[in-house]
Amino acid sequence: MKVLVTGGAGYIGSVVTALLLECGHEVTVLDDFSSGHRAAVSRAATLIESGLGDLAALRGLLEKHQIEAVMHFAGNIQVGESMRKPFKYVGDNVRNALNLLQAMTDVGVNKFIFSSTAAIFAPSDKPIAENSMTQPGSPYGESKYIIERTLGWLDQTTSLRYVALRYFNAAGSWKGLGEDHRPETHLIPRVLDVPLGKASDVAIYGDDYPTPDGTCVRDYIHVRDLADAHILALNSLNGRSRVYNLGNGAGFSVKQLIEVARSVTGHPIPVRISARRAGDVPWLVADSQRIRAELGWRPLLPKLEEIIATAWEWRQAYPNGYAD
Repeated sequence: MKVLVTGGAGYIGSVVTALLLECGHEVTVLDDFSSGHRAAVSRAATLIESGLGDLAALRGLLEKHQIEAVMHFAGNIQVGESMRKPFKYVGDNVRNALNLLQAMTDVGVNKFIFSSTAAIFAPSDKPIAENSMTQPGSPYGESKYIIERTLGWLDQTTSLRYVALRYFNAAGSWKGLGEDHRPETHLIPRVLDVPLGKASDVAIYGDDYPTPDGTCVRDYIHVRDLADAHILALNSLNGRSRVYNLGNGAGFSVKQLIEVARSVTGHPIPVRISARRAGDVPWLVADSQRIRAELGWRPLLPKLEEIIATAWEWRQAYPNGYAD
């Protein structure tokens, strides 16, 4: 299949691109490099440096490359920043997705995989299923929720069919591709900065949450397992639209994760307690039974130790990320 991957120079987009190519698909990557890395894009993919703001250009791109399906990863992803810059999220994320979806419907491309998020859900101390209460806690989460709702209407009114994949926390590395955000806000890379000598300690943002040890609890999923779910989702799009949660179903607090990282790296990793970050919720853990039952998805690296170990291998090999 000929697949367009928006944001294919980013962390998850680059891994999915590599796996699509391995599975025999033809891939066109669209990225404006506002946060992605050229070195993350496989040379076997066609690379186009552009954004999603020009509707006519998007129509032309889809037609020129005879695109049959689109995977949409491009967007702003920082929860904390979205609390300070809501228009960048509820504005840019939504406008760009709508441009892409309109271009697709205009030229007849009707398969769409959407990179959504667990941030659309209300906090819960139990694993969250697809039909759990939605209550975005940030403009970032709201932007994803608006797009999901739009997809629901397009499913009713056009021939477009979609799969929305609600990620919990992607981490780890695969085949020389790893996590390199600038600035880095994700926990595992920040923790690994300490044994690398790039930081003296790691900040814990709040230790007074209603969780067993007072720190936020999250579900972590290896980035290759996440990519596998995208391939399964693409193969399922001959039928109905679908929505799936993606996680391992196990929650780890910030303090627990740091303890695992200490074991993996052999470093003491000192911590300091800082104020809570706006937009963080106490508990987000996935119930992923639906995608397991319907698409046969099974995580290959479900253990947090394995996930952190692959991230640590990549960071040791490339301590400055893609700059190396």
